[in-house]
Amino acid sequence: MMRARRIRKFRRLRNRLGLGRDWYLVLLAAVIGSGTACVAMGFMWLIHLPLYLFTDTPSKWRMALIFGFPILGAALTGVIVHYLASEARGHGVPEVLQAINRRKSRIKLRVAVAKIASAITTIGTGGSAGVEGPIVQIGSAIGSNAGRFLKANPQNTATMLGCGAAAGIASVFNAPIAGIFFVLEILLRDFSIRTFTPIVIAAVFSAAVTQAFTEDIEVFHLLDNMQVNAFFALEIPNYILMGIVCGLAAVVFIKALYFTEDRYNAFKIHPIIKPITGGAVLGLLGLSHVWLFNVKDGDLPPFYGNGYSVIENLLSTDYYSTANSTGGLFTALLAIFVFKALATCLTLGSGGSGGVFAPSLMLGACVGGAFGVLVDALNWAEHASPAHYALVGMAAVVAATTHAPLTAILIVYEITGNYEIILPLMLAAVISTIVSRLIMRDSIYTLKLRRRGIRIGAMSDLTVLRRLSVSDVLLADAVTVRPTDSAQKLLELSELHYARDFVVIDDRGHYVGMVTNADLQSALVYREAIPLLQVSELCRSDLPTVAPDETLDTVLDKFARHDVLSLPVLHETTDGHVKGLITRSRLMTKYQRALARE
Repeated sequence: MMRARRIRKFRRLRNRLGLGRDWYLVLLAAVIGSGTACVAMGFMWLIHLPLYLFTDTPSKWRMALIFGFPILGAALTGVIVHYLASEARGHGVPEVLQAINRRKSRIKLRVAVAKIASAITTIGTGGSAGVEGPIVQIGSAIGSNAGRFLKANPQNTATMLGCGAAAGIASVFNAPIAGIFFVLEILLRDFSIRTFTPIVIAAVFSAAVTQAFTEDIEVFHLLDNMQVNAFFALEIPNYILMGIVCGLAAVVFIKALYFTEDRYNAFKIHPIIKPITGGAVLGLLGLSHVWLFNVKDGDLPPFYGNGYSVIENLLSTDYYSTANSTGGLFTALLAIFVFKALATCLTLGSGGSGGVFAPSLMLGACVGGAFGVLVDALNWAEHASPAHYALVGMAAVVAATTHAPLTAILIVYEITGNYEIILPLMLAAVISTIVSRLIMRDSIYTLKLRRRGIRIGAMSDLTVLRRLSVSDVLLADAVTVRPTDSAQKLLELSELHYARDFVVIDDRGHYVGMVTNADLQSALVYREAIPLLQVSELCRSDLPTVAPDETLDTVLDKFARHDVLSLPVLHETTDGHVKGLITRSRLMTKYQRALARE
């Protein structure tokens, strides 16, 4: 009796959490989070390993390494991507989004292996890219393959994929909250408690495992050299204006990145050669920077790698107080911005592997720092340092490039640990996102998908439609006719079966086309000619067919492009045999019921 009562209580609690029979996701999320943290720590260690070679190299060889390191890394990246997994090319997040929206959240395990190797050869040798794109793709592959191994349904597989992605962000940036919102705001676009619970657990376990095995987990060390003053209302116009500037800067960066990518796609050269050319130009940029700014022998160009050390300098008040002149400091910050943007476009546009999050952080720090220098020179604010504006600029540019202000605010707050700056962070991030969306409807992630014909819409409706497939909808029976049948038979079948649309099949039972209700109504204008017409004269062969495993958002898109009431559903295992009809009304009924359950 007591046992039955406990079981009932457990089931009630499980249902309140929105997990239903999928309570195992909570336990699995902890496993995925812990495993992804271990992979992330090894990945980060390997990323920094090639840089030890540079620091231990005699000074007479360092100029050669500045030029040759990116070329070597690009060559290795090209080989890895070409022969192991083409999905490892670029910044990774669009591929994860495509897997969620078009491949039932399935990511091949070799993609994770290829992404680890290609990101190490790109970023570790000076390529201008970040680690968040690779770690999101790696964590997503871990979660996706866990779902495939357990033969989970697409909805649970997507949740496990999100657990891996959130765990990766939580481990690499020591930012579990930002990792959670990155997945919910950018990848899954689903804030339901059913999805939220496992992802939170995965992020928490990942952060805990990372903190247990890593002594120094701070991304930027700011506590000793940066004191953030309180936010004053008189500074609101400054941060609004800076938000607008950061939004424009983000748009320029996005357009430049895709322009470079388009130019490289147009080049008729071998895919392995493309990243090598990008690495060569990057090496020339490195040499130019060393020559122009008289960089010390022991330093890499500031736009090489993920740029964390440069960001840390830009967030230090000492960096601005020791400058010789305001004009020289402003010019130096703009130069770093231009070099970093060019380096990132060359690295990723030519086929390198890495993320755009870290470059966006550095670009934002440059824009914010330069804006802060102007504010200080013009005496627009009495208490704020340019370092404060650099910190806010990081969030503003990230928000504008990703169209995800929540994620941008939280990740900058978590990796810096400064709460005093949260109000201007929020204001500038939202303003920059608005500016970016007014100019470009897509983010740096979704623009690539739109070019592939994949639309990423609003969160609530498309999230539900993507969870459901045609097999979840009760199909209508298909009333079949042959091309040689008389049109009079259509009228008889319509009265007998109350059918409105008819499926045309050949002698072997294979799908040929459809006669829709609209076509039949048009023919009835000349009713006396009906006995003289054949079905083949009314048949439409231009209508798309539907597969049982297609998600409902793709089916709804087909209905939108073809003004019909129903579409034929073909069997998976047979060649062209019709399983039934999916109607627009039944699709919408299923959608409304799914929304009610949410």
